[in-house]
Amino acid sequence: MSLAMFSLKGKTAIVTGGSGGIGFAIAKALAAAGSNVGLLYGRNKKAIEYARELRETYNVKSEAYSCSIEKRSAVIETTNRAVEELGGRLDIMVANAGIAIPHLALEDENEDTWTKVVNVNLNGAYYSAQAAGHFFKKQGSGSLIFTASMSGHVANWPQQWPSYHATKGAVKHLARALAVEWAGFARVNSVSPGYIDTDLTLYADENLRNQWKDLTPQGRIGLPEELVGAYVYLASDASSYCTGTDIVVDGGYISR
Repeated sequence: MSLAMFSLKGKTAIVTGGSGGIGFAIAKALAAAGSNVGLLYGRNKKAIEYARELRETYNVKSEAYSCSIEKRSAVIETTNRAVEELGGRLDIMVANAGIAIPHLALEDENEDTWTKVVNVNLNGAYYSAQAAGHFFKKQGSGSLIFTASMSGHVANWPQQWPSYHATKGAVKHLARALAVEWAGFARVNSVSPGYIDTDLTLYADENLRNQWKDLTPQGRIGLPEELVGAYVYLASDASSYCTGTDIVVDGGYISR
């Protein structure tokens, strides 16, 4: 296989959750492969600086867009705007935005925690798919990549977060459903990270982090940069016969 198959030269990608550690690592990898990149973010304006860094470092088009990922109209309108400003087509959508709120099901006194996680992790992913799918169908091509999680494969322990486990399992299966529905014009896959050292894991104290390491066969927490090869592969022509697939990058956690 030629390395040229991994090139994204002249393509345009959108990455949701673009101000986070995993999101920005994905964006950098896509830009390094030649793609223009739109970063969708919620409240963290670091994405604006990240977009400037991509432009200056990789000589590609890149802009950051504030977007309420849990609102369908906002996702579609923002995606349309990004596509127009970045060149008029969309080749890659990475539905990466996600949150985790530790909680126990029987201790929830109202639906706020559950609803918030479902709205961002699952509804936001679905709306991102819809926004991208219209472009993919019109063009006759495209690659949609969901960020799922090893939590969609196993109820990883010891932290308790049933909403996160449930939504990531749903996202992984949504990828399969859309892979079948869109087989005639686009590819749909997912990536399932394990424990990755980002802002999402800052809540964990040293004791909890040590438990994660003990439960991971490689004995450590991963880095965002260790995920990006999977995304570049799925975004590129190197994976032209790959759809409905989930790539697990977890240091062996779910293989125990």
